[in-house]
Amino acid sequence: MSQAPLDSSSPRASCMDLWREKNDRLVRQTKQVTQDSDLLLRQQQLAQDALQGFRELLHSLQGLPAAISALPLELTVICNFITLKASHTQGFTEDQDQDIQHGLERVLEAQKQLGPRLECGLRELWDSVLHASSLLPELLPALHHLAGLQAALWLSTDHLGDLALLLQSLNGSQSGASEDLLLLLKTWSPPAEESDAPLTLQDARGLRDVLLTASALRQGLQELITGSLPRALSSLQEAASGLCSWPVLVQVYTALATCLRKMGSPQRALLYLVAALKGGSVWGPPLLEASRLYQQLGDTAAELKSLELLVDALSVTQNSEAPQLLIEVELLLPRPDPASPLYCGTQSQAKHLLASRCLQTGRAEDAAEHYLDLLALLLDGLEPRFSPLPCPPGPCMPEVFLEAAVALIQANRAQDALTVCEELLSRTSSLLPKMPWLWEDARNVAKEPINCPLWVSATYLLQGQAWVKLGDQKQAVSEYSRCLELLFRATPEDKEQGAASNSDQRCRPDAALQQLRLAALISRGLVWVASGQDTKALQDFLLSVQMCPGNRDASFHLLQTLRRLDRRNEATAFWWRLEAQTKLPPEDATWSLPLYLETCLNWIHPPDRETLLEEFRTSLLEPSDL
Repeated sequence: MSQAPLDSSSPRASCMDLWREKNDRLVRQTKQVTQDSDLLLRQQQLAQDALQGFRELLHSLQGLPAAISALPLELTVICNFITLKASHTQGFTEDQDQDIQHGLERVLEAQKQLGPRLECGLRELWDSVLHASSLLPELLPALHHLAGLQAALWLSTDHLGDLALLLQSLNGSQSGASEDLLLLLKTWSPPAEESDAPLTLQDARGLRDVLLTASALRQGLQELITGSLPRALSSLQEAASGLCSWPVLVQVYTALATCLRKMGSPQRALLYLVAALKGGSVWGPPLLEASRLYQQLGDTAAELKSLELLVDALSVTQNSEAPQLLIEVELLLPRPDPASPLYCGTQSQAKHLLASRCLQTGRAEDAAEHYLDLLALLLDGLEPRFSPLPCPPGPCMPEVFLEAAVALIQANRAQDALTVCEELLSRTSSLLPKMPWLWEDARNVAKEPINCPLWVSATYLLQGQAWVKLGDQKQAVSEYSRCLELLFRATPEDKEQGAASNSDQRCRPDAALQQLRLAALISRGLVWVASGQDTKALQDFLLSVQMCPGNRDASFHLLQTLRRLDRRNEATAFWWRLEAQTKLPPEDATWSLPLYLETCLNWIHPPDRETLLEEFRTSLLEPSDL
């Protein structure tokens, strides 16, 4: 189209009418696409066509010198173009920043206030434009609309300081005014558009409502993560009362349930979870939160059922629904990170959580099946790589193998446990030649090499336990001995590494090694007892007590063996030392042990230990009182 002469107002007015009609036609077509198109590909093509139409229209408008009379249409076309492009591509890009900047420069150009381009950012440019245009009411609706899009862009990219300053300027606030985004958004009142204004895909007031809901949800999630629970509850309730699509409302209800659970109101939390799951679709985050809530309530059956549904939900590819060609709340929310209550992980992470909870709650058969399914999922390459859940810290891949072997042993599937152990050894044994230097530089190398001796030793221990189940005591002793030989060669620098790790809940390698040695010594000692070789058992139990003084399990087995060997004086002397140790304050253990190791320690724990220790006390001390 040829440009109209600059001194001719009539042709220019005619072009403006045509361009106005084109804008309105594109808006109507786009809205019709959103309402009528059921096919995603068809909608995408129609949206692409409309996007090209807006681009061409904007090019035509900006081919002329900027004029105040043309700016309302030009700014409206920019807004429609940015809205359609961001919604169509499901995100903002630097191009939209440039589109906004060019529009603002055109406003200043039309008012003859565009000086030399200095190194100033969009924030300063907005100040200049709003100040220069304050006496031009015909520009304000379109400028506020463009400012709403700028706010959406800054919110989605976490430029919250710039966003707060922009809202203060829009509200006419003085410097030092509140920086509370929710308050600023509630205060912001975009001017109403005139009835004869160019059509928009989404008006400024609708955009303001979207911004308010998205800001409230983002703020509530952040406050929930940082532990500001009352403030999080208020922000999330604000989000729930706002403009929400059903998927967003599910996220809000899930976050509210998490908040209320942490505040000690599980029944109110449950109401929100029921509401979140009412829609018929299966959503991952509320199911994961439901499992946590039921665990807190002690309803193990409901907890495991929630986790089973979560695994099923994550195994199904969600159908992509055709998006509304508007700026929606979803577009302004960050992807949930692992610390977020809206993060539900991958199918393998959910499967591991289900398997480990079955193991912890004594459902060994179910745990074994779930672990085998998990290993098949990982080894078949259906998921690229297992990554542990960071909150709370989860296991790495070798520990998943060890947990699987433990579950299989618990379920009396010893032969399957041996197969799992052999697979793990084939993957880790090659790292063992590097072991002598691993512990010397433990703080400077990756986690997997550091823990390799621990994993291989634990594998030998579990193989020994599997052979016990199969009735082969000779092979069991051999595996326990291999475990102990490796463990006593692995000596981390306890003081330095212990101090470095003592501040968190993760397992300290030195503590895990010590407990693994204890489990191996007592396990081998129990095999000696079962084969009638109490003298050899006594040696292992003595070593276990020397290594872990005050350990009740080791003390019990030692006392029982001394009594069987009729070594009464030694048993009595040991008993008094044990009594003195129990009166000392317990050590504050701020670390945890891996699940597989906790289970191994349970195997050497006699269920009636305390009763039998009391019997020992009576039988040992009564004769001396006579």
